[in-house]
Amino acid sequence: MKELLSSTAFIVLNKKLARNIGLKESILLADLISKEEYFIEKGMTDGWFFNTEANIEKDTTLTPYQQRKTIKKLKEFNIIETKRIGVPAKQHFKINEEQVVKFLNNKSLIKSTTINKNKEIKLNNKYFNKPTILDIKDFCLERNNNIDPNSFFNYYESKGWMIGKNKMKDWKAAVRTWELRENKQTYKKTSTSKLDAQIDEWQKAKNLL
Repeated sequence: MKELLSSTAFIVLNKKLARNIGLKESILLADLISKEEYFIEKGMTDGWFFNTEANIEKDTTLTPYQQRKTIKKLKEFNIIETKRIGVPAKQHFKINEEQVVKFLNNKSLIKSTTINKNKEIKLNNKYFNKPTILDIKDFCLERNNNIDPNSFFNYYESKGWMIGKNKMKDWKAAVRTWELRENKQTYKKTSTSKLDAQIDEWQKAKNLL
């Protein structure tokens, strides 16, 4: 009886999210969030984790056919990404937390909290929006720096917009950091060039004596 009444026997859904994206989609997302939290506890840092159709069906009662339709819809909403990895290939998922917060449409709160399978999952509403190359280009022109927008975008895109083990919070701050680094490198090169020129002048003067 206690097991039947425990919180682990239930999936708790956000009603607003269910209205916005659909009931089955919300059920599957809640299950994926629970699985993501499990892999985070195990040391996952890149956001990708796997789950099987059999395990999802066991936890949600969604059949493989229902899962495929639901996953397709979640991908259309840009809430999740999927890819198959390994031999034999396993379905891997990545949750776009910022997009989930947008659908919750609750920016007035500092934090929104939901309970899923006895785990507290906090979504910080001060979310990160990935910039486009054009966004980066406009910001670099505004600051009149020499940063290549394509290089900046490709570098962080390859890292999943992570800085070390943490999600990037402010891409403009990252641009400014690159700017400082570029300025230091330029200053170092300029100083070295000036020193080389002075040495050349001294050498020429010495040869004339």
